[in-house]
Amino acid sequence: MKAAVLYASQDLRYTDFETPGINDHEILVRMKATGICGSDLPRVFGNKAHFYPIVLGHEFSGEVVEVGQAVTNVKVGERIVGAPLVPCMKCSDCQQGWYSQCKDYSFIGSRVPGSWAEFVKMPAINAVKLPEGVTFEQGALFEPATVSLHGLLVMGFRGGTDVVIVGCGTIGMLALQFAKILGAKRILALDIDSQKLDLAKKYGANECLNTGDGNFKQRIREITAGRGFEMVIESAGVEFTEKLSLEIAGNKGYVMFIGTPSRPITLTPGEFENINRKELTVRGSWMSYSAPFPGKEWEMTGYYFQQGLLRADELIDRIIPLSEVNEAFTDLAVPGKVKGKILFKG
Repeated sequence: MKAAVLYASQDLRYTDFETPGINDHEILVRMKATGICGSDLPRVFGNKAHFYPIVLGHEFSGEVVEVGQAVTNVKVGERIVGAPLVPCMKCSDCQQGWYSQCKDYSFIGSRVPGSWAEFVKMPAINAVKLPEGVTFEQGALFEPATVSLHGLLVMGFRGGTDVVIVGCGTIGMLALQFAKILGAKRILALDIDSQKLDLAKKYGANECLNTGDGNFKQRIREITAGRGFEMVIESAGVEFTEKLSLEIAGNKGYVMFIGTPSRPITLTPGEFENINRKELTVRGSWMSYSAPFPGKEWEMTGYYFQQGLLRADELIDRIIPLSEVNEAFTDLAVPGKVKGKILFKG
């Protein structure tokens, strides 16, 4: 088969690669749409791949072309999304349904070959059927969508509350839509990019503020009558936004950190004291799984895409053939050139 194969840091080649064979409990999927995740960038540009050569890609949808002898949950010809986490299913965390915390997991697209290829194999249990009317392109966005939804579920998101989305990248935009779907009273979106804020308004934010404006904190005080926000969802993963999230949370508020920092975060005593004085509930979120595996996040995402309540077309920068993978990464190396998800079509 043809695949985008990473042979070393910055050595990504569209070339021939062995088509995977499947075991009794596995399926083979013809890739129809697959995306580039932010976590793929350090693997391609840096030295973060677990081994070489490797086929990356963990956000994908496709058509089942072969099933193992023991497979009963999916059939050849069905349209599916792949849930990339492969937990051990034996440890105490897995036994409690905490699959994201499994310490002996595998992962499609990082620890085993992934979806930047014509075909990808996976355990049949990892197949999530695409609802009727949901496109393969939407299917390739299930994984980031479920990451956003999982964060809201972990924080105990409550409808009827004022919510602020701190950071309007792909995860933030999806979290904004889920907050609206789940009944948020008012939604404020914060970002430094005015184009992202325009889209956040289109997706249902009641007000959008540019954090490059020196008066944005005053406007937050006006919006919340000085109380701060009951629900704060941080998705950028940078020091400024993580500190800001603690600052603008209200007393007894809930702060969810979905964003993953790549650099050290240092809090002054006063900044940390926001947690103490306000008696905040501060939670983190990792991946997107719950029991029964892969979890209600995946079912809910499919349902809301099908109902038209969850939208993603505007989050896609381009859809291109997999053969153009190097052109995509050339653009990704230029800050600000790519305005959303790049999807490869099968």
